[in-house]
Amino acid sequence: MQLSKEEFLKQANEICKNTLLETLEIEMVDFGEDFIIARMPVTPKVHQPDGVLHGGATAALAESVGSFASHVFIDLEQYFVRGIEITANHLKSVREGYVYAKASFLHKGRTTQLLDIRVTDEADNLISICRLSTIALPKSK
Repeated sequence: MQLSKEEFLKQANEICKNTLLETLEIEMVDFGEDFIIARMPVTPKVHQPDGVLHGGATAALAESVGSFASHVFIDLEQYFVRGIEITANHLKSVREGYVYAKASFLHKGRTTQLLDIRVTDEADNLISICRLSTIALPKSK
């Protein structure tokens, strides 16, 4: 049985309880065959001291949505996923509202995956471009 989009997103957000995603209020909001989108509110909780979105919070958002995409791609009965490298180029500052991170695969290998994550604001302005490499490792038996 295949889940509806609403059920999939509900389950995706449920498994994020009591994690960094819940702390930063990151939630999965959309997905398709080749992408997943998450959003995060920009509030003082994720600001730098001068009142703009902290690059580390942006990287956490990007790694969260990218890792989640890799989890959806693999067989979680046999493998687990870990991020192995993330890069982030921050292009614009944000003080409030929401930022959205859209993760799309550049490479879907059996062992390694490479994702492009574009972070935008509510007006679809590009805030950051991130790349995430993940690895699927076999679970011990």
